[in-house]
Amino acid sequence: MSGKWTIRFAREADVPGLLNIYRAYIGTPVTFEYELPSEAEFAARVAEYAARYPYLVCETGGRLLGYAYAHRLFTREAYQWIAELTVYLAPEAAGRGLGKTLYGLLLRILRMQGVRTAYAIVTRGNAASEALHRALGFRTAAVFRDNGYKDGWHDVIWFEKSLAPCEGAPAPLRPVGELDPAALAALAGTLPPGFDLDLSPAETGRGA
Repeated sequence: MSGKWTIRFAREADVPGLLNIYRAYIGTPVTFEYELPSEAEFAARVAEYAARYPYLVCETGGRLLGYAYAHRLFTREAYQWIAELTVYLAPEAAGRGLGKTLYGLLLRILRMQGVRTAYAIVTRGNAASEALHRALGFRTAAVFRDNGYKDGWHDVIWFEKSLAPCEGAPAPLRPVGELDPAALAALAGTLPPGFDLDLSPAETGRGA
């Protein structure tokens, strides 16, 4: 794969490509989902998450290489300043720094929104994901033993990372669609060489 890799907000038209990436993990304990969702079900998930949080994709030449997104960990209002993160890469894009780049950008946007703590739930034994989170400064918050069964019982690790101090009463979380476009565009300067950034409004990713 050559040429620029562009990171942008997900669009409804991305759903087949996102599902194709996710398909590679369905037969593994990386995800505890047993069957690949339908396009309609997956599209509904993307729209739901992207209405409030960043849902990022990376593409080159019109081909999706990976995606990362955040969503609410719990529904009660007092939990609005925490979020759960997820990242999936196409097999051919693994080991090239894409996961770290997507996750790093995701964390910066969440910080702009007012998220105080980011969490990730990882199946124990997923060495690549465990290494990614530790490299980005996540710490192990807990390990839940035998938490899911998929071709055997699996432990899950809860990783956490502080994004901002928890001091005083916080302002309400800002939906991603309400962030300053200029501030989002400035995040291009945080990306490594070879990456472009286009966080212009998308029908799914901004205020949907």
